[in-house]
Amino acid sequence: MFTGIITGVGRIVAVHRLGSSLDHGKRLEIEAPAGYLDDVGLGDSIALNGACMTVTTLAPENKQFSIEISAESLDKTRGLSEPGPINLEKALRAHDRLGGHIVAGHVDGVGTVTHFAQVGESWELRVLAPRELAKYLAYKGSITVNGVSLTVNRVVDLNGAAPGCEISINLIDHTVQNTALGHLRPQSQVNLEIDLIARYVERMLQSGKNT
Repeated sequence: MFTGIITGVGRIVAVHRLGSSLDHGKRLEIEAPAGYLDDVGLGDSIALNGACMTVTTLAPENKQFSIEISAESLDKTRGLSEPGPINLEKALRAHDRLGGHIVAGHVDGVGTVTHFAQVGESWELRVLAPRELAKYLAYKGSITVNGVSLTVNRVVDLNGAAPGCEISINLIDHTVQNTALGHLRPQSQVNLEIDLIARYVERMLQSGKNT
């Protein structure tokens, strides 16, 4: 489990194929901030842009670790297939503060940035979410974007050529400066995870209809 509070910004420095077919995944070599890996062990979970992955090799003296990602995970996520900056969060410990919201590290869908611009001292981020996730998104509800726990400020349901909904999020400058979200641009694709509570509420409502 995670909280959506980014604990470091790393960088994918190398991507290696695990086989020659499309059914094979990739091994990612990731450089972490200085000291970030001091309490990390082999087999530990680290969320990469919101996707929970397992540490398979570890070289803290070089500030690097690696993970192996399946073809299925590559297909269902974005930002994990080529070198570049990446949000990192270590798995939640029982005594940690829950500073964001409960995050599973399971990407529910891919959104597309439609607008990202500074407004006063903050930044406005708008993301087009796919139709299947729209029912889980609500004003003042929680959403995880590339692993970052954020609050939805506005939801606009869309029809026609772009079904789904567009959500608007306010980012303070601290978030932009201390996560990889500052690298987003219009048309960037982002990993989305809906609020865990919304998922269970939807299940209970659907079960009630079938009784």
